[in-house]
Amino acid sequence: MGKERIAFIGTGVMGASIVKHLLHNGHEVTVYTRTKEKAEPLVALGATWASSPAEAFKNKDLAFTMVGYPSDVEEVYFGDNGLFQSAETGNILIDMTTSEPTLAKKIFTHAQMLGIEALDAPVSGGDIGAQNGTLSIMVGGSKATFDKVLAVMKHFGENIVYQGEAGAGQHAKMCNQIVIASGMIGVCESLAYGLKAGLDLPTVLQSIASGAAGSWSLSNLAPRMINDDYAPGFYIKHFVKDMKIALDESKKMGISLPGLALAYEMYEKLIEEGYGEYGTQALLKAYQ
Repeated sequence: MGKERIAFIGTGVMGASIVKHLLHNGHEVTVYTRTKEKAEPLVALGATWASSPAEAFKNKDLAFTMVGYPSDVEEVYFGDNGLFQSAETGNILIDMTTSEPTLAKKIFTHAQMLGIEALDAPVSGGDIGAQNGTLSIMVGGSKATFDKVLAVMKHFGENIVYQGEAGAGQHAKMCNQIVIASGMIGVCESLAYGLKAGLDLPTVLQSIASGAAGSWSLSNLAPRMINDDYAPGFYIKHFVKDMKIALDESKKMGISLPGLALAYEMYEKLIEEGYGEYGTQALLKAYQ
């Protein structure tokens, strides 16, 4: 694919950075988000504003969507002003929202009926990965479609892996979120232990972040925790949504995930205490 005409739906913490990468690489980008003010910095950089997903997708080659919840995905695609209303034969739809595998399959099937192509392509890497263009992208759908859009995704992704048929990208993202959920408990308990032992936590991180205990969360989020920085690279409210999807899917498959269930319970309590708009590193507050 060359310089494509792209619709981008959802310009939040990560979406805005992705749009910047697309603009920087010469693509024509039209954006839609529910709060127009969030898109104004992108319009200043050369993006065009549209008043609905359907309007944004008119006369475009492909559309990326990155919204909050499965209900938002449903509306963006199937609603009266959704993408399917203005889609044309040969168009490609790429949903990067972390959503339900069953919904990804529904979008894929409906797209096929209309003679268009669809991929589920959730991402990992948070605000830092989006800013640096180093996101990990897990893709489900047709391999031929994946090959068509790989060059475009390389503008903002570094580890882009085809996972299999429609829904496989979402299932892979659930695997990712399960690791993060239990791992975040370990990071917080490590810091709580180190603090109680009277250690200097930045010095502790120098030793453990590059050893066998190393992880993305330990390297990128633990320093934020130490500095009481709970700004969202990824919202707790969205992480709870992801964990709920993973728990529901695991129940359907007949497996028990007690570590995930514990993390879900802890984060749910934080939401009840008013921390839903904080970053996932705010789990540390459960130990303070």
